[in-house]
Amino acid sequence: MRIVVVPDADAVARSTASRMLVAVQDSLTVQSAAHISLTGGGVGTATVAALASSPLAEDIDWTSVHVWWSDERFLPPGDSERNEHQAHLHGLHHLPLPEENIHRIGDAVAYGEVEAAAEAYAHEITSVQDSSVGCDVTVLGIGPDGHVASLFPEHPGLDATGITVAIKDSPKPPAARVSMTLDVINRSRKVWCIAAGKQKATAVRDAYQQNQAMPVGRVRGVDETLLIVDAAAASLL
Repeated sequence: MRIVVVPDADAVARSTASRMLVAVQDSLTVQSAAHISLTGGGVGTATVAALASSPLAEDIDWTSVHVWWSDERFLPPGDSERNEHQAHLHGLHHLPLPEENIHRIGDAVAYGEVEAAAEAYAHEITSVQDSSVGCDVTVLGIGPDGHVASLFPEHPGLDATGITVAIKDSPKPPAARVSMTLDVINRSRKVWCIAAGKQKATAVRDAYQQNQAMPVGRVRGVDETLLIVDAAAASLL
């Protein structure tokens, strides 16, 4: 576990975006496609905005980039709480990504049950990428309770096997969600956890100390595990 501490939330977003763009460029020099997994939340959506506005984005062959989400709220399309909708509002659509390269998790209108959405997303993951390898970069927000994606402390979903898990009783609303499993997240070459604000300080400490009782303490990238946080979130280290 490495840590990068920057002054504030905006710097977290900019640092994450620039690192991701460099990582995508590096991946595309040795392989035909790059896979990135985005996250929601304030810093997550700010990172999307920083991606879209960065001059580094102009050098990427976006037709070879696939975008995923580690989790999604099982709500109707266009709902303001859906991660993919927030990403769209913050500029994801400004990147020249082919529509088929944006892999949205199924919504509550297209799929009547959250289990069906989770199964469909698992099928899409295994159809498009080598799920034994995972994404090139997975970015995860950190909840104040130490959750990542929609994997919460002491929740059965944290120990789910397979590719995805349907969450029907999330302790944080909305109750119904789809999440990649911890196994799939940890197959990513690089896993970066991002956070800003003093309310995240305990969870950031759990991540840095690899506290196995907390979801954030159990994430591992195959090649790199990185915390990118602001000074307030790092205040307990």
